Amino acid sequence: MSSENEEAGAAAGGGPPEQLALVREGVRKGRVPRAKPRTWRGAALAKELPVARVLVDKGVLHLDRYFDYAVPEELDADAQPGVRVRVRFGAGRHRVRDGRREGGGLIDGFLVERVAESDYSGPLAALAQVVSPERVLSEELLGLARAVADRYAGSLADVLQLAVPPRSARAEQRPSPEPLPPPGAPEVGSWGRYERGGAFLESLASGGAPRAVWNALPGPEWSEELARAVVATLASGRGALVVVPDGRAVARVDAALTSLLGVGRHAVLTADAGPEKRYREWLAVRRGAVRAVVGTRAAMFAPVQDLGLVVLWDDGDDSHSEQHAPQPHAREVLLLRAAQDRCGFLLGSWSCTVEAAQLVESGWARPLVASREQVRRAAPLVRTVGDQDLARDEAARAARLPTLAWQTVKEGLRHGPVLVQVPRRGYVPRLACANCRAAARCRHCAGPLEGQDAGALRCGWCGQEEAAWHCQECGGFRLRAQVVGARRTAEELGRAFPAVPVRTSGREHVLDTVPDAPALVVSTPGAEPVAEGGYAAALLLDGWAMVGRPDLRAGEDALRRWIAAAALVRGQGAGGTVVVVAEPTLRPVQALVRWDPVGHAVRELGERAELGFPPVSRMAAVSGEAGVLAEFLAGVELPAEAEVLGPVPVADAGARRVGSSSGEGWERVLVRVPPGRGAVLAAALKTAQASRMARGGEGVVRVRIDPPDIG
Repeated sequence: MSSENEEAGAAAGGGPPEQLALVREGVRKGRVPRAKPRTWRGAALAKELPVARVLVDKGVLHLDRYFDYAVPEELDADAQPGVRVRVRFGAGRHRVRDGRREGGGLIDGFLVERVAESDYSGPLAALAQVVSPERVLSEELLGLARAVADRYAGSLADVLQLAVPPRSARAEQRPSPEPLPPPGAPEVGSWGRYERGGAFLESLASGGAPRAVWNALPGPEWSEELARAVVATLASGRGALVVVPDGRAVARVDAALTSLLGVGRHAVLTADAGPEKRYREWLAVRRGAVRAVVGTRAAMFAPVQDLGLVVLWDDGDDSHSEQHAPQPHAREVLLLRAAQDRCGFLLGSWSCTVEAAQLVESGWARPLVASREQVRRAAPLVRTVGDQDLARDEAARAARLPTLAWQTVKEGLRHGPVLVQVPRRGYVPRLACANCRAAARCRHCAGPLEGQDAGALRCGWCGQEEAAWHCQECGGFRLRAQVVGARRTAEELGRAFPAVPVRTSGREHVLDTVPDAPALVVSTPGAEPVAEGGYAAALLLDGWAMVGRPDLRAGEDALRRWIAAAALVRGQGAGGTVVVVAEPTLRPVQALVRWDPVGHAVRELGERAELGFPPVSRMAAVSGEAGVLAEFLAGVELPAEAEVLGPVPVADAGARRVGSSSGEGWERVLVRVPPGRGAVLAAALKTAQASRMARGGEGVVRVRIDPPDIG
């Protein structure tokens, strides 16, 4: 401080200098603690609707209900249904001061509704804090989450963790753009290749809600066709939601939508975008600024306003099955949304799952397919190499590459890249008849038979041993479980064509596209890159490794992966050829040769209906340590029609497949019920699990409804 200031301070009566007084005042203000969640002891309550019903973020079944809290008058304006709040949870019944229940730890939650009176007769704790006035939980989203939780025997809090992304304050502070007016109805475009394609678009554009199972023609046009369906829905003033398996598919649909609509009319929801950007996009959808969404499985809960169409591409892909509790499948969630919002539904794929065939068979959806002439023009020529061909082929015995495959690759490399699909390592073949290749199944429950170390056979579902197996199809007594090595075959391909560049796609390094130049592209299933102009040829190697997996869906999944690879090959008119190394008599191979995935799915559905397999029946997998599992099953009030299969020991890989922790001494049972009893089964298992958790039972029991892999 200068001497002039000292003199000025003395002239003012000898008091402290003015600058020091300001500094002290600033320090006093700075020492005021930030607002923290309080008990609001003695605070006045809101004059209207003073009780808030809150869903606490505790993903345990015995707490899967709403809890009532008092609304302080100070929080009245912000405490609206749908906002995030913080509450004190776990306070003792007798910890009451000034009419407020106190104690417990702070926990996050959602305010569901405001009511005038509470059903609870004692004193209520007060809302501690309204985290944000942003109303992120709508009534429609809450209803959907509750339906998903009930279907999968899970808790509502767990479903909302999947449905509502984590909060980003910076994203909430940024305003969303103003909504744009609806676009015009799109041209039919390549939808004209399908028998009812034009009518489907016209129905969407006029405000209709058509439901269709779409068997897409091979080629890259699927993303543009899907985008045109979205544009037609937007033209009617409604919203659209598209769910695809992975980021590569998202990028293709995103590019197609941008080409048709321009920038700013749709949102992209993927985990790769980062928390802040993803939440910002999600908020734009929630606020109604954007009416179209494309994303991976997390987008199945996107809060699109005035929903007019939900789309799922390639529902057989494993990526559509959520790994976090309660592990819902995107197809089932979108089916619930279509029923809840009475909107259009489009299930598309190059192939066809049994569940998709069931939707058509039941009349709930209509088929959207092309004529056989269109299919023949778009699909490549498919040729097969079976066991007898390999046995007679000297080149196959020496280099593990059949002569037909070698010639196809050599010819294809003259015109462009050649795709080679090699199964992933880790496929374990199931047992099958050595004569007719029919799967070896249990006589008691029709589960898959597995070979034991001592040479005995045992069912993978019910655990019963089979000492005198014989084939039900041909009467044979010999079994087969032979697979050609995938890695060595890939190495031999590189040696057979040393002057050709070899590119690999799979595992951590997945290629998106490859140039239209001669090259060998070796890929694992699902990681096939798109070739500019299409592949000249494709080899589908080691077919037994695909068809011979110990899984109910082995044939369906093998056909889906083969068709996904073959769809990237040029049409037969342009010289495109596919060679599949698998027994020609196998049903999936025949369906690939005819390019008839729908017929394959319909036949599979008929056989599963006769044997009581999903999706005709409903199943639940329950696993845990032997003693804990037995105690749990003894306390479950299963439906009278329920059939319990097992228990059987669960290996580490098998435990992960059914959603249980792996460990020694773990067992699994399958509970099967007939059609129409799935909801009762889920409710019974959920009630038993909630009761067990409330008692503090020892050990862990895992319950999964509709497990994707049951053996």
